[in-house]
Amino acid sequence: MQDSSWNDLTGLLDGKNPGYRPVGFIIDSPWIPGWYGISMLDYYTSDELWLESNLAAVQRFPDVWFMPGFWPEYGMCTEPSAFGSRMIFSEKSLPHAEKIISDISDIVRLPHPDVRTDGLLPFVINRLKNCNKAISDAGHQVRFAVSRGPFNIASFLLGTTELMMAVAIDRENTHKLLNRITDFICDWLSWQRECFPSVDGVLILDDIIGFVGEAEFIEFVIPNLKRIFDSTGFRIKFLHNDADGLITARHLSDMGVNMFNFSFNHSLSEIRILAGEDIILAGNIPPRDVLAAGSASDVAAAVKTALAEVPDHSRIVWSAGGGMPPGVSSENIRAFVETVRDMAI
Repeated sequence: MQDSSWNDLTGLLDGKNPGYRPVGFIIDSPWIPGWYGISMLDYYTSDELWLESNLAAVQRFPDVWFMPGFWPEYGMCTEPSAFGSRMIFSEKSLPHAEKIISDISDIVRLPHPDVRTDGLLPFVINRLKNCNKAISDAGHQVRFAVSRGPFNIASFLLGTTELMMAVAIDRENTHKLLNRITDFICDWLSWQRECFPSVDGVLILDDIIGFVGEAEFIEFVIPNLKRIFDSTGFRIKFLHNDADGLITARHLSDMGVNMFNFSFNHSLSEIRILAGEDIILAGNIPPRDVLAAGSASDVAAAVKTALAEVPDHSRIVWSAGGGMPPGVSSENIRAFVETVRDMAI
């Protein structure tokens, strides 16, 4: 992010009014390659094309906060690869990480990854190191350490159905699995900050936490996410969950979260009531059906509806109700930005 954008984001946390309504999107490989006109495989394997496409996005839309900004991810393969998952890449579809254990009792076979050497993690760090000067020359800095969350990673290592069954019937081994993954995430975030001292924010992405009930959320989700967010000491503690998020919203403060991106199925007013006044909310225009599949006028109408949902627009980053999906056009992004800008403050 640019220094001015980062300062305005941290200012939101302190209740400061930046004098405008910020627009921000989570962008990564589902959107950038198609928008820029390259294959997903080129995006993942070429430092040059990865840098060019990310620079093109921030230059085309200078008024948009792209979060985390210059994210060198490899789809859902990044973190599971460190545990030994087989990774499947193709030209036109997102990569997939295959599960490596078939039963929760097999967790004894899971390694304790070394975040400096294992899987794709060194590629993430080295890409940022190779491109860091160009990023800085463009007026940006690496501000966020990023990881998928413990439930998300567990769902790839074990399988989503198997994980949900384990939560219900084998609590002891579920705790062991999630604790091991949480240890890994804490190490991974710490290593990112050590490599890039400009980092002072963390983004954790975990949709699978939206699949459990409140009792399971309290037992399994809160302790692990709180440990992750507390371990960083970062200024911005950003959680993405665009599955069911009502339980999540009620417990953001318990987890140490101060910024939340949530599903478009929940209104801003509903999430604001549950989350409280101190949390920065990032949302919540429907990503696929409006931003990607709708017209510019559809986007403008959805933005106006969202703006009317809450009387107080402080501590809101106007965004998609989830990450940026494939197929979102520049025209629709411009319509989003212009509608937010043109509505009276």
